[in-house]
Amino acid sequence: MNAVDRSQAQQPLRTVTVRYFAAIREALGTGSERLTTPAATLSALRDELIARGGAHAETLARGKAVRMALDQLMVSDEAAPLADGAEVAFFPPVTGG
Repeated sequence: MNAVDRSQAQQPLRTVTVRYFAAIREALGTGSERLTTPAATLSALRDELIARGGAHAETLARGKAVRMALDQLMVSDEAAPLADGAEVAFFPPVTGG
C-alpha cells in the first residue's frame, strides 16, 4: 500500500450522489450514480473519477472546462469539502448566442 492509499484508507467514507449533465452525461452513458468515497473535497472526488480511466478520464480531465455544483449551489473552489450525503453535479459550461 503506497502513501496515497494509506492516507485514503484513514479517511472516513462518505456516500455521495454524483449527477452528470449534457455532454458529460452523454459521454459517460449515465445521468447519476451513488458512490462511497474517501474523497474529502470536490477536487479529490474529481481525481477519483478521473482515475477510473476511459470516458471519465477524458471527460473530467484537468484542463477541461467542467462546471460543478455542490448541493445545488455552483462551486468554483474545488477545495470545497464533501459531507456524507452530498450531491455533486458535473456539467459543461453553458454558452449562449
